Amino acid sequence: MCGIVGAIAQRNVTGILLEGLKRLEYRGYDSAGIAVLDRASGAIACTRRSGKVAELENALAAEPLDGTIGIAHTRWATHGKPEERNAHPHVASSRIAVVHNGIIENFEQLKADLQAKGHQFASDTDTEVIAHLVYDQLQQGVAFPAAVKATIAQLHGAYALAIMDREQPGLLMAARMGSPLVLGVGIGEHFIASDPLALLQVTDQFIYLDEGDLAEVTLDGVVVRDRAGETASHPVQRFEHGQDAADKGEYRHYMLKEIYEQPAVVEAVLEGRLGSDKVYEEAFGAEARAVFDRVKAVQIIACGTSYHAGLIAKYWIEELVGIPCQVEVASEYRYRKTVALPDSLFVTISQSGETADTLAALREAKESGFLACLTICNVPGSSLVRESDLALMTNAGPEIGVASTKAFTSQLVALLLTTLVLGRRHGLDPAVESELVGCLRGLPALFTQVLALDEPIKALSEQFADKNHSLFLGRGAMYPVAMEGALKLKEISYIHAEAYPAGELKHGPLALVDKEMPVIVVAPNNSLLEKLKANMQEVSARGGELFVFADKDAGMVAEEGLQLLPVPESHTLLDPLVYTLPLQLLSYHVAVLKGTDVDQPRNLAKSVTVE
Repeated sequence: MCGIVGAIAQRNVTGILLEGLKRLEYRGYDSAGIAVLDRASGAIACTRRSGKVAELENALAAEPLDGTIGIAHTRWATHGKPEERNAHPHVASSRIAVVHNGIIENFEQLKADLQAKGHQFASDTDTEVIAHLVYDQLQQGVAFPAAVKATIAQLHGAYALAIMDREQPGLLMAARMGSPLVLGVGIGEHFIASDPLALLQVTDQFIYLDEGDLAEVTLDGVVVRDRAGETASHPVQRFEHGQDAADKGEYRHYMLKEIYEQPAVVEAVLEGRLGSDKVYEEAFGAEARAVFDRVKAVQIIACGTSYHAGLIAKYWIEELVGIPCQVEVASEYRYRKTVALPDSLFVTISQSGETADTLAALREAKESGFLACLTICNVPGSSLVRESDLALMTNAGPEIGVASTKAFTSQLVALLLTTLVLGRRHGLDPAVESELVGCLRGLPALFTQVLALDEPIKALSEQFADKNHSLFLGRGAMYPVAMEGALKLKEISYIHAEAYPAGELKHGPLALVDKEMPVIVVAPNNSLLEKLKANMQEVSARGGELFVFADKDAGMVAEEGLQLLPVPESHTLLDPLVYTLPLQLLSYHVAVLKGTDVDQPRNLAKSVTVE
C-alpha cells in the first residue's frame, strides 16, 4: 500500500523524490518522508511529516535538503500509529536509512535480540528493525551489500526495501520479496520505486525485480542478484502508459477522469484481440491454445471490485461455455482446504498484479493440481503476470483513484473475451461469438452514450446528500453489478450501502425499507425483468423510494416513489458493463456533495500488498 522512491544522480535528487511521492499519493498513506546524504556534511539529513505529502513539501520549502543520493516514502500504518516518529525513512545510528513496504512478521523477536545488544529504537514500526539489523552487520565488519544480504536472510514476511549507507555515498541497495519494486534506468543516474508511475518524470525505462532479488544501484548502472546470489539478467522494459495518465487534466478528480476514459479503455482492451468474427486466443499467450483445449472447469480468485468482476464472469461462463465456474474471495480461499476440479483453469483478477491475498492464492494453486493459471491484470511487469502461465493484460492505464472504475470495466471486457475463447471449445455457436464480437466493437460508442447521462445523474444524486443508508438490487448477472454499485457508494461517500439479489428482499432486507432508505435498482430488459418488477412493488408497498436504471423497453414509467433514469439498450450479456457506469457516476456525485476525499477515501489504499 505504501510508496517507495529512491534516486542516485549527479544533481540534487530531493525534487525527484518529492515528485515521485506525489505520484504515489493514489496508493493511500498517512505520512511521508525523505532522507538524503547531505552534500555539504556527508550526514544523513531526514525530513518526515504525518499527513499529506503537501506537509512534507512545506517542510522542505522551509528547510531544503541537498543531496545526490536519497530515498523517500509514503506510509500506510501497519505497525504503530500514523505519527511522525513512525514515518519512514528510519535511521539507525545516523548511518543506515531504510524505507520499506510490506510486513516483517518476526520483527518482535528481532527487535528483542537487537535491544539485548544495546540498540535503541525510536519508533513502533517493524521497519526500523531492518535499519538496525544492517547496522549491526556493519559493526561486525561486514561490507554494506553483504550486510543487506545477511539482513534480509533473517526477515520473515514481505518487503520491498531501499537502503542507503552514510559511508557508501555512491550506492543504493534494493531488495524485493513479496512486495513490488522496480529500478528506473537513466543516463548517469538510476532510480528505485514501488511503481513505475513514480518515476515517469525522469525515465520510462524500467527493470522489474523478481522475488528474492537484491540490487546494487549506482550512478553507472545496476547489478541484480537472485536469491541464490547469482547475477540475474533482467530486460530493460519501456513503460507503455502515457505520462498524462497521472494528470487530472480538465477533471476535478482522478475518479471522474477515469470514468470518462472508459470508452477509450475498452478500445485498448480489444485492440489486436478481435478478428472479424472471433477472439484471437493468441492474445492470452503462446501456450493458450493447448491449455484452453483441456479446460473443463474454472476457478476465479480475486478481491474487492475484481471479485465482483469474477462473479459476473461466472454467469457468462456457465451460460455460454457450459462448464462449472467457482468464484471466491482470495483471502478466504487461501486459508481453507480446497479441492480442484479436474482440468480446472485457475484465474486471478487484479488491477495491480500485486494484491497480496490473490498472489498467495496463486502460489498455493500452483501446488494444488490446477491445469494452468491465467491472470487478468493491468500491470505487465507485476508478480501475478510473471508467475502465471497465461496472462491477458487489460491495458487500462494507471488508475489513480482508489475506487476502481476503468479497471473494473476493462476486467469485465477481458473476462468476456476469455469466455468466448473457452466457449468455442464447448459448443458455442460461432454465430453467437460473431454477434458478441460485433457488440464489443460497438461498446465504446455505447459507453459514450451512457456517459451523456452525467447531468441527470448529478441531479439525482442531490437526493442522497442527507442519507446514511441505501440498498442496491439486481437479479442474475446484475446482482454483482448492484454489489459493485454499493461498494462504490460506501467507499467514497461513506454512506452505508448493501446489495441484495432482488428475490431475497422478503427474506430479511425488506425490514429496512422506509422513506429514508433509498433503493437503487438496475433493471435491464431481460428474462428476469417481470420478477424484478414484482420485487420493486414490495419496496413501493412499504413506502420505499425507488431509483431505477432501466432501458426504454423495460416498460417502466416514473411516478411517485419511483424515479426513472433511462439507460441505452444493449445486448443482454453486455448489460453488466453498461449499467456499471451510471452507478459509478451516482457514487461520484454523491461523494462530491458529501464533501469527502473522492480520490483518497479514508482508511483505504489503492494497491493492497499486505494481508
